[in-house]
Amino acid sequence: MASSMCPLSSESLKISQRQLFVPSLQEIKNVVSPALAENFSEVFVEVVDCPDLTQQPFTLAAAGLGGVKKILEVGGPSFLLPIPQRHKIYELKSILDCINDKKMEKRAFVVGAGAGPWPRLSKNCEMMMNVVVSAKDLKNETRLSWVGRNEECILEESLGNDTRFALLANLYVSEGTPEKVLKVHAKKRTGKLDFIATMQKALQAHYKDKLVGLGGTFLFKQGKVRQHVMRDFSTAPLTTENALNNWLKFYEMSAPLVAVGTFVSAQTDLDLRVQHFHSFSHHGEGGHYHIDTTPDIAEYLGYFGVAESLYRIDQPAVCVDFGKD
Repeated sequence: MASSMCPLSSESLKISQRQLFVPSLQEIKNVVSPALAENFSEVFVEVVDCPDLTQQPFTLAAAGLGGVKKILEVGGPSFLLPIPQRHKIYELKSILDCINDKKMEKRAFVVGAGAGPWPRLSKNCEMMMNVVVSAKDLKNETRLSWVGRNEECILEESLGNDTRFALLANLYVSEGTPEKVLKVHAKKRTGKLDFIATMQKALQAHYKDKLVGLGGTFLFKQGKVRQHVMRDFSTAPLTTENALNNWLKFYEMSAPLVAVGTFVSAQTDLDLRVQHFHSFSHHGEGGHYHIDTTPDIAEYLGYFGVAESLYRIDQPAVCVDFGKD
């Protein structure tokens, strides 16, 4: 594992790099398929050419998940709990400059889940990052969601050239090129685990001390899901799981929803968040994915790439033991 320092926003961020174990897509298919079959009544897992993800229904900022592939974990729940550290504001383009290497072209497609740039709204918010950064251009289709005055979910779809975020994020970085991906299609949940947790726990059980990381997107095609949106920052310290859940605003959101994020096989000494996905829609809903609430009709369609390296950026010195689901 290599470590470096990156000057960013008047503070030096410690960056630790770790090479990941990179099994073949076929091997991962064989690992996750039995677990999915135990948790869903209909499962189809394939290694396929990635479809054009810029098209409906995914509407992502780049077509594929290929090229040099990395996972970035920035900050963490410890910067939100028990008291928010509001000065933890990051800028994506600056981070990419810090981690760029000769193998990666000057084009990065970044998707994932995190806390949005609260100074933009003067309030706390969720982020669904979906952006292409290149030397010549910026295609920013990131969304933010927050809790409105009447407790409704509000979704913002245009951030212009603002690529900031705050507190924490789990991001999948690729060159956005067409490449083979893992396609996972699952219907009718019969078990207790959510779609991503089913695969994450299968990786954890199989790879043990080998760290494996995946990222990408899934479409929740049918049904409803339980998702939360963070309210504005709490004035009281959030010191327990119950206090956290009472502060969060939970919603039952309707398909179709497009989720982006990452999952890894183990937490390790890097204090990793083993799964983190946020979803957006074109009907005004978006938030942090938990689990479907209509298991009999739930349907998922996901496309995932296998990352080659992981960058742990600004790891908190003290970790909290809740708030990572």
